[in-house]
Amino acid sequence: MAEDNQIVQLKLNSRNDEEFTAVNPRIPRREKTNKCVVYFLAGTAIFSAIFLAFALVVRPRTPDLELSFVSVKNLVYTNNNVSFSSLNMTLEAELSIRNTNFGSFKFENATASVLYGGQTVGKGIIGEGLLKARDKENIKVKVDVRSYRFSDTEKLSRDIDSGILKLQSLAKFSGKVQWLQIVEKLKTASVSCSMSLNLKSHFQLQDLICS
Repeated sequence: MAEDNQIVQLKLNSRNDEEFTAVNPRIPRREKTNKCVVYFLAGTAIFSAIFLAFALVVRPRTPDLELSFVSVKNLVYTNNNVSFSSLNMTLEAELSIRNTNFGSFKFENATASVLYGGQTVGKGIIGEGLLKARDKENIKVKVDVRSYRFSDTEKLSRDIDSGILKLQSLAKFSGKVQWLQIVEKLKTASVSCSMSLNLKSHFQLQDLICS
């Protein structure tokens, strides 16, 4: 009987050891809280970095506008005297507009103007259009220049005598950049150019400088 009791006791002791070794140690509550704070801060930092990169990518930008070329057509001028000096012509130009945004650019009331002596002597209406994301378009425009819109006839007469008329052109495209039907931002693309009309050299435009 004594041996049977010892065997039972050993088996009970062995079961208690297995149960003890299977119990996981408890983690203090404070340590769990600290880990949650670290995870939260790390997640916030990652989210902020992603949001900043996203904002830089989709930030609305002003489209690039350039004057590709311009030529003179139908030039007629007279310089009999100061009172009857006149100059009429048509400027044919091509504008290149590039949308660098990841959203579309819808423009309205696009115009091209020609100035002489600070006064507008010609204006061409381009109208409206839509430029898709990361797209480029070449747009042709004609501007009729009429000297009767210029008030200083004495200056016109002197410039015709000299053979050089200094002109300025200005083109503007105003519209909105739209991305996913959510982000809309008003932008105006413009290009301003100075040039000289040479009446003594086959009516050529020279010294073209754009900014």
